[in-house]
Amino acid sequence: MDAHGAIARISLAAVQHNFRRAKQLAPTAKVMAVVKANAYGHGDLSVATALKNEADLFAVARFEEAQKLRAGGITQPILLLSGFLNADQLQYSARHNFQVCIHQTEQLALLERTPLAAPITVWLKIDSGMHRIGFTPEQAEAILARLSAIKQVIQPVNALTHFARADEPEQRAVTEAAITRFKQATAGKVKHSALCNSAGVMAFPEAHADFIRPGIMLYGITPFSDQQGTDVGLRPAMNFTSSLIAVREHKAGEPVGYAGSWVSPRDTRIGVIAVGYGDGYPRMAPAGTPVLINGRRVPLVGRVAMDMATVDLGPEGNEQVGDEVLLWGEGLAAEEVARHVGTIAYELVTRLTARPRWEYVD
Repeated sequence: MDAHGAIARISLAAVQHNFRRAKQLAPTAKVMAVVKANAYGHGDLSVATALKNEADLFAVARFEEAQKLRAGGITQPILLLSGFLNADQLQYSARHNFQVCIHQTEQLALLERTPLAAPITVWLKIDSGMHRIGFTPEQAEAILARLSAIKQVIQPVNALTHFARADEPEQRAVTEAAITRFKQATAGKVKHSALCNSAGVMAFPEAHADFIRPGIMLYGITPFSDQQGTDVGLRPAMNFTSSLIAVREHKAGEPVGYAGSWVSPRDTRIGVIAVGYGDGYPRMAPAGTPVLINGRRVPLVGRVAMDMATVDLGPEGNEQVGDEVLLWGEGLAAEEVARHVGTIAYELVTRLTARPRWEYVD
């Protein structure tokens, strides 16, 4: 018996491959590699270190994420996609070569009145249709004029936007309109532009501009609901595995797990996997969600618990305690698992807890 608990095996070579695939799709653009949310669950410092000789810029969502990269030895510029929240963060950003996104007038006013130890690079966030943060295209001219008057801001400033529906092929016209709004608001007024998230990189080459901003595709996952990463030349960067800790004979008509939500229609064998929502495997994964054991697909049955999940091995199943179980990764795409669960692969890979063991395999 050689059973083990959940393991997240991360291939940094796969991350590098996916980065180069993004470059292949946008050969004239620089790359802003998105490593927010712990590099989408893959380890931000490890991923940034693997890409430090290739990425032109790293992007994060939170100030603390940028601090962690700097403390870990990452020397490239780092863009704060949500900008700064107070004067201390702004001053720290200037000292440590963080670039900042400006998306609201309160930030702009703080920038105007806060003395900085060094000039700072600013990206103006244009709301092209997401309607969360950012200035409207109609506001852009006035905001750019105010930014141009700030001596401690490196001139000219840059601009970016974030597409709301680039991952929906049937809504192509919506993204095309967003591209037009952004270009009309910024043409001839900014130094660099960045429009494309992963979906934009793949589907809207006309919007690649000066910088692309790949996120989920760096980790081998496609943003499109009808595809998986391998369909578009990506390699999954995470293999999430565990092992069987029990195999038991099970009679027809008997339930498995909490609330008896699944009852076997036949005599069978049940495998118990050392994984649960305490590891980040989704509690709402329904019966029928696939896992791979020794290359064979078997379905989840019963409710996922905090520490265990159960699968129907079938009456002829010969799996044994200690056999490794692939929950998602090479051979079983996270996108497919997410479709069964009713979520997106982004959530699967970012929600893993601190309990699984992390291994970097190359």
